[in-house]
Amino acid sequence: MTTFVDRVELHVAAGNGGHGCASVHREKFKPLGGPDGGSGGKGGDVLLVVDPQVTTLIDYHHHPHRSATNGKPGAGDHRTGGDGNDLVLSVPDGTVVQDKQGNVLADLVGFGTTFVIAAGGRGGLGNAALASSRRKAPGFALLGEPGESLDIVLELKSVADVALVGYPSAGKSSLISVLSAAKPKIADYPFTTLVPNLGVVTAGDTTYTIADVPGLIPGASQGKGLGLEFLRHVERCEVLVHVLDCATLETDRDPLSDLDTIEAELALYGGLEDRPRLVALNKTDVPDGQDLADITRASLEERGLEVFDVSAVSRKGLREFSFALARIVAEARAAKPVEQVTRVVLRPTAVDDAGFTVSYDANEDLYRILGGKPERWIKQTDFSNDEAVGYLADRLARLGVEVELAKAGAKEGDTVVIGATENAVVFDWEPSMAAGAEMLGRRGEDHRFESPRDAVTRRREKEAVRDDAASEFARFDPLPRREIEPAAEEFDEYEDN
Repeated sequence: MTTFVDRVELHVAAGNGGHGCASVHREKFKPLGGPDGGSGGKGGDVLLVVDPQVTTLIDYHHHPHRSATNGKPGAGDHRTGGDGNDLVLSVPDGTVVQDKQGNVLADLVGFGTTFVIAAGGRGGLGNAALASSRRKAPGFALLGEPGESLDIVLELKSVADVALVGYPSAGKSSLISVLSAAKPKIADYPFTTLVPNLGVVTAGDTTYTIADVPGLIPGASQGKGLGLEFLRHVERCEVLVHVLDCATLETDRDPLSDLDTIEAELALYGGLEDRPRLVALNKTDVPDGQDLADITRASLEERGLEVFDVSAVSRKGLREFSFALARIVAEARAAKPVEQVTRVVLRPTAVDDAGFTVSYDANEDLYRILGGKPERWIKQTDFSNDEAVGYLADRLARLGVEVELAKAGAKEGDTVVIGATENAVVFDWEPSMAAGAEMLGRRGEDHRFESPRDAVTRRREKEAVRDDAASEFARFDPLPRREIEPAAEEFDEYEDN
């Protein structure tokens, strides 16, 4: 079974915000005590956190769909809904977060580093929060916003100071096993190592990590063998060590040709030209191996490379080799600029910035409105409630949408779309001369809509009949108003039966 996974595709979804509540306070002797609907809770976020105890992405390989919990809806008596629980996903140090197009969203290095990959939706306001001096009893509440949902790619790049590169079976796993406490699998056949191995080495006052990268072969940078899959683990290393096999049984190979092949693959992969190189001539405990090392040493030193004769079996030259690596790692660390704390710069939106754009699409013959506020408002609107739709119209008018539509050349009856192609709201534009609570009728209604719901139509017809009956009683038998009311109530009871 696979125990090491360094690249996965993850589907994350933050929690949706809870809906607001439309409620009216009721108690004895106070049937209409005012709006008391609470707001909905916020949806949970999805966070990525670097955890030192996590070394692989295998959990997300088996369970690629992760989602946070939704916020609870509000309730009457001013009760706010509970927030959804955040979902914390632990990732290894050195994880790169990308979108499906390959754009880097975050590079998570350092224990405890946190990144919010998907934000939860905000809860909708209840009608108590929407009440004002002009709209005293709103008959609607705002819906909770949906949480962010996206597909991401997690890619692990090992964080190590030294990378051992070379042909399969060159002895890289053997070297890391004797230099550190790592216990990689060792065998006498190619591609024994199928996953990178990490070990910690202490040489004098310097402690560094060393990575055993799976064997490279010609064509690795184009995907042949295991090279393309694991070359990314070399990117973060400060030092590259060429482990050259001086006791290979293949007649067409020798240390110099192996070095040239691996360097060519590293050059094709790119980004590693500035890393210092060392050469470890391995397996010099074999008589023929020592002879081959003596022959190739001069050629390697002519190229400016520091060469060490080593043997994982007899441990020959390992002390000098480990201290040389410690020296180069210490120099690389000292040459690094001191990391400064990132200064947070706040750039608030300008006061006169409307925060939306209006454009005309000639191909589809419509006007499209894009912007954070309008797109968020349509997600919060319950389009089955006339008053909620009227409230949306008021907000858009106050934002200046109607003015910009008129400037763009829109006329009455033109098609207007708010939002991107998906989940957009389409309507025919009807310019309004006035907007506000003074145009409201009964709770849940708005006089600006000429096509009310069936329930509203039936109620208005019933009211018209009731008013006509009261007028007839008044015309034939003029009575005080207190006597007309019981008669109208008797008529309503008759109509209901």
